[in-house]
Amino acid sequence: MNQERTMSGVYLPGDSTAVLRDLPVPEPGPGQVLVEVGASGICGSDIGYIYHGHKGHRGVDGPAYRGVVAGHEPSGRIVAAGPGVRRFGVDDRVIVYHIAGCGLCDNCRRGYFISCTAPERKAYGWQRDGGHAHYVLAEESTCVPLPDELSYVDGALIACGFGTAYEGLRRIGVNGDGDLLVVGLGPVGLAAGMIGRGMGARRVVGVEPSERRREWASGLGVFDEVLTPDDEIAPVSATTIDCSGSRAGRATAIAGAAEWGRVSLVGEGGTLETEVSDALLHKQLTLYASWVTSLTAMTELAVNLARWGLRPERVVSDRFPLEDAAKAYELAAGASQGKVVLLPSPELA
Repeated sequence: MNQERTMSGVYLPGDSTAVLRDLPVPEPGPGQVLVEVGASGICGSDIGYIYHGHKGHRGVDGPAYRGVVAGHEPSGRIVAAGPGVRRFGVDDRVIVYHIAGCGLCDNCRRGYFISCTAPERKAYGWQRDGGHAHYVLAEESTCVPLPDELSYVDGALIACGFGTAYEGLRRIGVNGDGDLLVVGLGPVGLAAGMIGRGMGARRVVGVEPSERRREWASGLGVFDEVLTPDDEIAPVSATTIDCSGSRAGRATAIAGAAEWGRVSLVGEGGTLETEVSDALLHKQLTLYASWVTSLTAMTELAVNLARWGLRPERVVSDRFPLEDAAKAYELAAGASQGKVVLLPSPELA
C-alpha cells in the first residue's frame, strides 16, 4: 500500500539551490522502521559540502552526497515497522542517528557508527534518503528514544549538533570544578554552551566574531558573558571547546585554556596552527578531537537534557515548512542567527 503513496523530499543539486521532488513513500523491510518526520535540521556540513558543492568530509574531490533526499538530522514518530523489529514499535518517538554502519566493526560495536569504514556504511541525507521529507526509512539500529519531555525539534537538534557538542564536552570532562569557554557561537557552539550549563560548569563564556550571532546568544540565558575575539580573554578556563572550525577560533580556544586545561576541537575544516612551547607545553594542555558522537552517548544526552530541564529548540531562530526548503537553505547559508529547522509534518512539531 505504501508503494502507491507519494511524498515530497528535498534534494540538493550542489549549485546553492534546494529542490522539492515527489517520490514514493517507502515500505520498511526487515529491521527497518518508517518514521513520520516531525522536524529535520539543516546542518553546517549540509551547507558547505552539499548545498554549495564543496569537497567531502574526507577530502575527496566532489562531495560524498549521492543525490538522495537531504537531511541527516531527523526526528519523528514511527508509523510502520518491518519484520524482525524488536525494540521499537508504531507510535514510538525517536531520533535517527545519522549513520547506518555495518554493525560489526569495532567502531560500530562501540556505537560509533560515524567512524565505520565498511563499504555498506551509509549516512542519511548523504548516501541514503534522509529526513528532509514527510517520511524517512530508518534502520531500527539507528533509532534513539526521544523522551516525552522533549519535542521533535529538540530531537532533530540532538541528532547532530547537540550530539557533537556533548561528545566534545564529555572528552574534556566539563564539571563544576571550572569554567567553560566556547569559541564559535553557531548552532554547535550554542549547543555546547547549553550542555555545559547542564553539566555544571561554574561559568560559561562564549566568543563569536559576528555581532548578529553574539546578540542571539546573549538573549538565550545560557552564557554568563559573550565576547568578541578582540576582547581580552584571560586564560582561566579549565575547559575550552572550539566549534568554529577556523584557525583563528582554535587559536583562541588554546589561548583561553588555563594551566593543565583541556581543549576540545569539534569544528570541521580549516587548519590548526599554534606556537608550541608557551601555548601548549608550558601550560601542560591536553587537546582532544572528536567527530560527532556515539549512539549510546546520544541516548544518554537525550535523557540528560530532559533531566536537566533544557530544551535544545531554544537555539532555533527559524522554522520552515518543507515547501519552503529553498528559503530555509538560503537563510541557513547566510544571515541566520541560530539554527534553521524544517518541519515536514508541522502537526507533530
